[in-house]
Amino acid sequence: MKRSERVVHWTGNVLLYGFLIALFAVTFFPFWQIFILSINDGTDSLRGGFLLWPREISLESYRTVFANPEIVTSVQVTLLRTLIGVPLSMICIALLAYPLSKRDLVGGRGIGLFFIFTMYFSGGLIPTYMIIKSLGLIDSFLVFLFPGLINIFWMVLVRTYMEQLPRELEESAEMDGAQDIQIFIKVILPVCIPVMATVGLFSAIFHWNAWYDSYIYTYNPDLKTLQAVLVKILNQFQTGDMLSQAQQLANENKKIPVTSESIRMTVTMVATIPIILVYPFLQRFFLKGMLLGAVKN
Repeated sequence: MKRSERVVHWTGNVLLYGFLIALFAVTFFPFWQIFILSINDGTDSLRGGFLLWPREISLESYRTVFANPEIVTSVQVTLLRTLIGVPLSMICIALLAYPLSKRDLVGGRGIGLFFIFTMYFSGGLIPTYMIIKSLGLIDSFLVFLFPGLINIFWMVLVRTYMEQLPRELEESAEMDGAQDIQIFIKVILPVCIPVMATVGLFSAIFHWNAWYDSYIYTYNPDLKTLQAVLVKILNQFQTGDMLSQAQQLANENKKIPVTSESIRMTVTMVATIPIILVYPFLQRFFLKGMLLGAVKN
């Protein structure tokens, strides 16, 4: 390699890695700042300044958050919703995608277009609310599961992945006398693990981060999701209740271990960390599933 080519190659690597490092710093720092503020003493945080690590470590904000019964209940609701909603959604999506992946399915193209149509057009918020109400799902835990049971985009990913599988897999199973349901369970699903893991990750993120359906369709505080409670706290509706004890200490001229800012940062971490911890376990499936299950042009 000539000297000029080596210089160009080295310069390109430096610029590329420099850009990636800068991008990482820009995206990671806000998350790190929230984490530091959540474990830093609330009163000390009011001093401001650039924090790369806590000046005074304190877990009082976490104790205050987990002492709040509404947050504890919302964590339970969100966790239960995710644990039930993800496998239920994956099963329904796979059951729909498999027949639609059959090229010899009568009317398959029209049925597929019917589902695709719902990706771009809907009745709107009020008609949707009226349907949910007529089904008796208002103030019901089932409202978190049934309306979003099948995401059409995820279904298209799974269907496209199944269409790319060798036809010989099914033909050999048919020659051995396997029925459609046996082929689906024992042949198709095992080779669809990458795309199903991808859909599972999407579904887990959706259920864990969902707040709007809880905000619109539920009034019972015991059915509020973690993200819905977080929205309330970020809007400073709940912070006063959570800090009543801290305010009492302030009146007694004692040091306040928590503030509204530290509470907001702590709840944000509680709502974010669990779903982040899931990603490393599914990363290898996620990348492969997205590449092989990509929508064809």
